Amino acid sequence: MNRFLTFLFCPVFFLASGISNVANAQGSKAAAQPHLAAAKAAAYEAGNDLTVLYDTVCAAALSDKGPVEPPDQAPVTLANRKVPPRSEWHTDPAKVFDNLYWLGTTQDSTWAVTTSEGIILIDSANEYTVKDEIEDGMKKMGLDPAQIKYIIDSHPHGDRYYGSSVLQAKYHPHVIMSGPDWDALAKSNDPNELKPKKDMVATDGMKLTLGDTTLTLYITPGHTPGTISTLVPLKDGNQRHLGAVWGGIAPSLVRSGVRYYSSWPESFKTWSASAARFQDITTKAGVDVYLTIHPYYDKTNPDKLHALNFRKPGGPHPFVNKDNVQRFLTIIKECTLAQLARVSS
Repeated sequence: MNRFLTFLFCPVFFLASGISNVANAQGSKAAAQPHLAAAKAAAYEAGNDLTVLYDTVCAAALSDKGPVEPPDQAPVTLANRKVPPRSEWHTDPAKVFDNLYWLGTTQDSTWAVTTSEGIILIDSANEYTVKDEIEDGMKKMGLDPAQIKYIIDSHPHGDRYYGSSVLQAKYHPHVIMSGPDWDALAKSNDPNELKPKKDMVATDGMKLTLGDTTLTLYITPGHTPGTISTLVPLKDGNQRHLGAVWGGIAPSLVRSGVRYYSSWPESFKTWSASAARFQDITTKAGVDVYLTIHPYYDKTNPDKLHALNFRKPGGPHPFVNKDNVQRFLTIIKECTLAQLARVSS
């Protein structure tokens, strides 16, 4: 009799357990829903499509399993490093503002800020793109690569900084990263040959002045321990604008052999708080231009760059849109909070 009762009880127990797990999964999705709705509401406006950003950053919160800890990447060596053909990444350079140039690829942005005493680069992409995109691109725009005085690397992922090692060795600019990210770079299993030598350490609110131009750097952790986001003053004839480079996209837990945070909740809380803080900073500063680190998230390339060729003198600038800056950061913040809700509920 006891065996019979046990036999009957076990399936009921596991069935109840399964129902509970389904309920928990549904409950966690329900907890995430207000954040997903807020992010989705910000994702599309005619002429300013951010749906790819929404799909990317909200993907984990929308999935059945929710956020899961990713496997770390295998170590990269120069021997196993795959360099894609030029046709897959090359783009032409462009003058975006009077003092700002696009030197990016199909995947990654490099921005060149010109000043009265030289040039500041924001990110340098991969080492194999340096000659085509940065050196030759600058020359095509009438700029001299030898005038690069500073490189701000937003964070220590190869698509942000590998090119800096080449430029540092050849032109000797100062390379800037935050203290936590210099530490992460030193510990990473990326090829040492592609790591720039440690140089300047960015601090929160740091002013970087070169000639007649001052950039402001903020430490916005969450993508990496010390991600840098930057405010850039811009000139368009007699018009003055202020651009913002948000230094990452999705929250991260582990990368290149370095664990950034102890858990997903810590990463999500850190990144969403940084996004909220930077939203406040950009609002108070009057930022009206978003400068992307990956051009496909806001259609910088090809849509906005192509539109510059058709802009009438004095007409609306395709990059100027104060609302777009806030929408972008809202999606980052709300998608991250949605992930936090999935793992917390």
